[in-house]
Amino acid sequence: MLKLKRILLIAPNEMSRTPAFDRANALASATGALLHIVAFNYVQTLAVAGLFDHDAMYQAREGYLQVHRQWLEQQARLQRCTGSQVTTEVVWAPASLAHVLEYVNDFRPDLVIKDVHHVPALNRVFHRPLDSLLLRDCPANLHLVTDGNHPKPLKILATVDLSHLEDLTQGLNDRILDVASTLAASCGAALHLLNVSHWSVLGDAVRSVPTMSLDDSLRDALNDAQEEAFDVLAERYGIGERRRHLLTGIPHQVITRFARQNAFDMVVLGTLYEGGIDRFIGSTAEGVLNRAPCSLTIVKPWRWLD
Repeated sequence: MLKLKRILLIAPNEMSRTPAFDRANALASATGALLHIVAFNYVQTLAVAGLFDHDAMYQAREGYLQVHRQWLEQQARLQRCTGSQVTTEVVWAPASLAHVLEYVNDFRPDLVIKDVHHVPALNRVFHRPLDSLLLRDCPANLHLVTDGNHPKPLKILATVDLSHLEDLTQGLNDRILDVASTLAASCGAALHLLNVSHWSVLGDAVRSVPTMSLDDSLRDALNDAQEEAFDVLAERYGIGERRRHLLTGIPHQVITRFARQNAFDMVVLGTLYEGGIDRFIGSTAEGVLNRAPCSLTIVKPWRWLD
């Protein structure tokens, strides 16, 4: 079973306790992991003022950051009361993709936790939100929190993609189940497994076609192969038949609808952006994120940046 040793919570720059705080504390307590909380804070007017009076700006900035440090430390003390090991830091920098990735690569957590930031669809056309950028570029497993109904999740849905050959996905399905089963066992949550049949990889080329367009015999053979692989995965991780779900349709739509209808607290799914298959595996995770039926855990192959 996967061992979570280091959890990184990216706190909002506003001094407000959000659902991600409670989820991070619950997961750290359940897994015994170290929890480190970082907040990125940057005030443009103070930075501009520093161009004219560096010493005054430094004093103002330090006073501003000290208030934030004290507030964050109060939150950490609350979480230490539950037995968690918690550390904090406030960084003078915007919460941009570059700064967050630099911090993640330095800290190297097993799991990054952050609140979901909802962005209207029209705005996403002109500006990709940080959540979507992290989904693609964050080298660590990423947990995006939507609400605080159950800080410790009660029902977890692991979603796998059996339509691609394992050598193309770098063993991602096993990693999804490693993470999901670890979280479920640590939290005492019910673990369900879902595969959505829709896409198939044919021949040597990395390409996808809707299974409904295939010859009946070929489609049946593909479905049988996926069902066999699905059962092997479920058996390996001790998931009973009543918690195994094989559905058909467009993956992100089916996952979103199924998770909402069955009141899951967390969906665990993978994303892999490598060459030509990013639009097949990565787009499913982003499609679910844009509809966010519950909190999401995005599993990655390990790929720390140098």
